[in-house]
Amino acid sequence: PDPSQFQGDERPVERVSWYEAVEFCNRLTEKTGRLYRLPSESEWEYACRSNTDTAFSVGSTITPALANYNGSFAYGKGPKEIYRKKTSSVGLFPPNAFGLYDMHGNLWEWCLDYGHLDYTGAPSDGSEWLRGGDVTKRAARGGSWISHPKDCRAAARAMYGASARSRYIGFRIVCYDEDVV
Repeated sequence: PDPSQFQGDERPVERVSWYEAVEFCNRLTEKTGRLYRLPSESEWEYACRSNTDTAFSVGSTITPALANYNGSFAYGKGPKEIYRKKTSSVGLFPPNAFGLYDMHGNLWEWCLDYGHLDYTGAPSDGSEWLRGGDVTKRAARGGSWISHPKDCRAAARAMYGASARSRYIGFRIVCYDEDVV
């Protein structure tokens, strides 16, 4: 069933727990024969940054013309503008250099990693971080339509209970080949 509060064929699915997102990936793998999963935090940030080293893949600041977040607040010298108060259609804003849409704002996106307060002891190979930390919480990245712009930075992260269903959390999936390292 469609759990989303904000309906529309072009809107992202929200109000999905981490467990449901993992189940979706498993079912998609079974149905297609291809391997799907949630990204690790490291993979998510790499995809978001798309070979940039600025706070956002679009530069050092962000505007509501480039992403869906709470535009009542500014980042740095960026403008205060529109606050849409709901998700926007996928692809409404320009993609990053890797061709990925909505990496900043719209919805927080579940990652595989356990919730950790900082990066002490994090894997250095980009893999998911499933040691230590809080097994009942999972990392989410990207910020959402309700977030302040600082929470939409490529490096921003949050932790939510893995069973949480919220109108500001969704997911992005990775299709991968297990023979590739």
